Amino acid sequence: MSSGPDLFAAAVEERLASRAPLAARLRPRSLDEVVGQGHLLGRGKSLRVLIESDRLSSVVLWGPPGTGKTTIARLVAGVSAKAFETLSAVSAGVKDVREVAERARARLGERAQGTILFLDEVHRFSRAQQDVLLPFVEEGLLVLVGATTENPFFSLTGPLLSRSTLFRLEPLADSDLRELAKRALGDRDRGLGDEATDIDADALEHLVDKSEGDARHLLTVLEVAHALAVERATGRISLGDAEAALALRSVNYGDDEHYDIVSAFIKSIRGSDPDAGLYWLARMIEAGEDARFVARRLVILASEDVGLADPQSILVATAAAHAVEYVGLPEAALNLAHAVIHLALAPKSNSVASALGAATAAVRDRRAGPVPMHLRDSHYRGAQSLGHGAGYVYPHNTPQGWVPQEHMPSEVAGERFYRPSSHGAEPGMFSALEARRRLPAQQEPAEEVGDDVGR
Repeated sequence: MSSGPDLFAAAVEERLASRAPLAARLRPRSLDEVVGQGHLLGRGKSLRVLIESDRLSSVVLWGPPGTGKTTIARLVAGVSAKAFETLSAVSAGVKDVREVAERARARLGERAQGTILFLDEVHRFSRAQQDVLLPFVEEGLLVLVGATTENPFFSLTGPLLSRSTLFRLEPLADSDLRELAKRALGDRDRGLGDEATDIDADALEHLVDKSEGDARHLLTVLEVAHALAVERATGRISLGDAEAALALRSVNYGDDEHYDIVSAFIKSIRGSDPDAGLYWLARMIEAGEDARFVARRLVILASEDVGLADPQSILVATAAAHAVEYVGLPEAALNLAHAVIHLALAPKSNSVASALGAATAAVRDRRAGPVPMHLRDSHYRGAQSLGHGAGYVYPHNTPQGWVPQEHMPSEVAGERFYRPSSHGAEPGMFSALEARRRLPAQQEPAEEVGDDVGR
């Protein structure tokens, strides 16, 4: 067997390892070199003014990967008269924060120099760790520059967030990514050099499209595509090189986007849009979402948003959940898709959720009355002497299988928590109930059966 492909891959890997990554080499050295984020870093814009005037107070830079959070922090370090300390919340702990604070206090006392702490992945700090950091930010000993890809309203404590200015970075536009790629191809000192500095138009558009606003990802795959082109001695980067460089890329998303995507998934099915439901399902499966989580959401939706408008929906959703356990991915994706389409096409009713909410409110807000005597368990010895079960009418002893008797405590007697919708099968089901309620009472003597509590 030939070892050609292995040798080729090894040559590409060796070429990539011979220099610093392209994204690091092309890191902007001034605010003017930053591509994108014009709403924050354009002339006269808020963040740029604060950086250039060295008047930056604690800030949180929030944005997707590859949008320039670390780059901005490094530029702050380059222009500020303050000392610059760097920690990563992935590896740093309380001890590291306190050591930075001690150095900052000594620096301030000895030469009246302030300190900026750049805390990367700040969302990784636990609440306890953030509480340790908070006093140093409050007293101004540390100017915090936090970087996060996660929604800070979910991951940062209220006190820390309230003492920081939030700047949201946006994914780079396609035009920004094209500019960055051309800069990499044309810069002989920091870019890709003299070899294979051209790229086919379709290859560039493919890389830009698949990078989804992430500059770091674009430069990483561009460098791999360049190495492939050089090893093949083609003189330019082709669409095939671009596709090969992207081959190992997987769709993924962070914790806060997880909730957004699940929300879009549920709302698409609730909105009776099977195509959108399938899209978000595929998006979650491709990102490695737990299929059992998806199945649980469908089972919940079947009762919450479809309910009695299509009584079969809960069975379909539950069957899909069982299939996930029994079959597993990737095949169980078909079962989930089956459930998604069924639930999207089904008529919708939220009467189940509304009825449960109304009943729960009554339980919480009203006095909890005793169980009526005729409904109490009468199977144990001595229960009948206490009056338990007296007056209970067994529905199966009546010709119509139903009798008008009260089943709730006097405190809530006569309440109607369930309000049917006018969709699907539900009106017919409720009409049958109303018809039974209008029938005259016809009953036989009660029997000593019919209490569902067995002993």
